[in-house]
Amino acid sequence: MTQIPVPSALPVPSSTLVAWLRDGEEIALIDIGEAGQFGESHLLLAVNLPYSRFELDLPRRVPRLDTRLVLVSEDGKLAQVAASAALSLGYRAVHWLEGGTAAWRAQGLKTFQGVNVPSKAFSEFVEKVYHTPDIESRELAARQQAGDDLVLLDSRTLEEHRRFHVPGAISCPGSEIVTRFADLVPSPDTLVVVTCAGRTRGIIGAQSLIDAGVPNRVLALAGGTQGWRLAGLELERQPAQESKPASPHAADVARKRAAALEKKDALARIDLATLHQWQADSKRTTFVFDIRTRTEYDQGHWPGSTWVQGVQLIQCLDEWVAVRNAHVVLVDTDGSRAAVTAHWLQRLGVQVALFAPPEEIAQALPAAPAVTAPARRWEQVAALSPKTARQWVQGGALVLDAGSSDRYGQAHPQDALWVNRSALSPELLSAAETAKKVVILADHDGVARLLALSLLQLLEPDHASLQIAILPGGLEGWQAAGLPLAEHPDLPPREQRIDYLFWLHDRHAGNAESSAAYLQWEADLPELVGDALDAGYRF
Repeated sequence: MTQIPVPSALPVPSSTLVAWLRDGEEIALIDIGEAGQFGESHLLLAVNLPYSRFELDLPRRVPRLDTRLVLVSEDGKLAQVAASAALSLGYRAVHWLEGGTAAWRAQGLKTFQGVNVPSKAFSEFVEKVYHTPDIESRELAARQQAGDDLVLLDSRTLEEHRRFHVPGAISCPGSEIVTRFADLVPSPDTLVVVTCAGRTRGIIGAQSLIDAGVPNRVLALAGGTQGWRLAGLELERQPAQESKPASPHAADVARKRAAALEKKDALARIDLATLHQWQADSKRTTFVFDIRTRTEYDQGHWPGSTWVQGVQLIQCLDEWVAVRNAHVVLVDTDGSRAAVTAHWLQRLGVQVALFAPPEEIAQALPAAPAVTAPARRWEQVAALSPKTARQWVQGGALVLDAGSSDRYGQAHPQDALWVNRSALSPELLSAAETAKKVVILADHDGVARLLALSLLQLLEPDHASLQIAILPGGLEGWQAAGLPLAEHPDLPPREQRIDYLFWLHDRHAGNAESSAAYLQWEADLPELVGDALDAGYRF
């Protein structure tokens, strides 16, 4: 009988990875560092899937098992562990970067700080290529004070706008900015200013209106809310104006503008048969995103589609599309939002296509059926009842909290140690061996199960009497078991908080120095990136 070869993970040197990123074939470059580690240093085109929840996220982010997968960690060691996990999930083309990020840097190749760097760098290239005009905060404030005819649009999400915004700003997420424009700005003589929290979405929002051909003068607010504060001006933190869905008139105007944009860009538009063909193709990945409002999506959506606001798809592309050179399909029913979003995704290097469900289907889009996935190894980890958990803890079990370090600093079980699966120290392993019983909880039960699985793999072969189990429900489960919380919770030591990015973290909390440094970092990104083609941009 012919034996089928068992896939194995292979090392890939930096030089080969550079070539792979340029060959036009599908590739998922995954950095498994925790959020803080990733934010301090990562490859430009890497997507962050922290090892603490790696197996939970990988199937969703990289749905096709034959995708060429390259895993990255700082020294390459943890990436090899993650590679084994990927193989256990059924992935068949698994690699790890030889020597990790450290070897990449040692060869003179670039790494980057921050998050969503490809998208943020892209907006800076947009400003340079298209010469997007802007306005400084003090000039805007003076114009507002003088009563000038102007409209200020906040292109961030509604949730962000509600937290804080420039006075007078109307919430209008960037993916809706062309669609709702005719309602918000009826006069062609009105000055339009687009703002965000920094630079990215203000630039993209303003340039979207310019490219769509609105007759008004359009400017981006330099530095957004951070620039406003740096100018010594106060933000508003109470509810303010929020745009509404487009009227029939505004929607009709937007459709005409979007159609012109679609024709100029030669955007791909697919029919139902093509979408079915792409989704059934086992050799090519297809992501389907519904970029309508959440309300529209919840009322019915295309089976298998994922909801995301178009503005966030541009701003945080790496958080949604983990496979480079995959098909990305945008679902929309109004004829404008998808075209505006695709206008930028295409320039970001995405192979994007538009899909409008046939009218008879669009009127009653079905919700996607629930998919039952096969049981995974970590799902077989024992779970304690409240009664048993209480008995274990009262009997001296070691309690591990695998939730976020930030939440741990606010509330955690009494005597619990904060633990992250990416950093299991010899001291922790020794404590588990001594305790004989270990109770694990987290903000997500899956994270607790993965930590338990790692501990069992490391300790169980030599310690058959060791018992490790999770307490479902996190802190709520702990309290339901009648167990006490720490009276005075403290954050873990800073050097241990690998899940938290300290880099300029307080820029939205009033630290002017951090805000100024962040805005300068954004402005400097084109120089840091170098050749736009290396990032996949197409101008």
